[in-house]
Amino acid sequence: MNQTRLFTASGRLWPLFFVVLLGVLPGCMGNGDRSKVQVVEEPYAFAAQDDYVYYPSYACYYSASRHQYSYREGNVWVARATPPGVPVVVLQASPSVKMEFHDPPAPHHAAVAKRYPHDWKPTVAHQERIPADGKPRPD
Repeated sequence: MNQTRLFTASGRLWPLFFVVLLGVLPGCMGNGDRSKVQVVEEPYAFAAQDDYVYYPSYACYYSASRHQYSYREGNVWVARATPPGVPVVVLQASPSVKMEFHDPPAPHHAAVAKRYPHDWKPTVAHQERIPADGKPRPD
């Protein structure tokens, strides 16, 4: 019996040898213990916290750290580089109030809109703020 024919190009086991070899090699090539590797993604992980300014006349928030305007468009909150249908200079000239919350404005908007209605104008010289819990502070 000629045993060298088993692994020659004309032998029948040659293709099977490659299939087994290709199946075994990836397991030997530095897999290591993958159970120790953990990747944690944080969607808004950056150094600066969101800092919002609210424009009651337009029901619009601006985040200086993100350079984005947040507002409702229909039933959906959007964040865009431009305000809703008004030039930036007009928006910036309208009354505004700095917010104290540092997360997205959607969960705070009902309290903010109630405290600062569409026709709100500042009545004191200093910048008013709304706390993160949305409850007005005693003046």
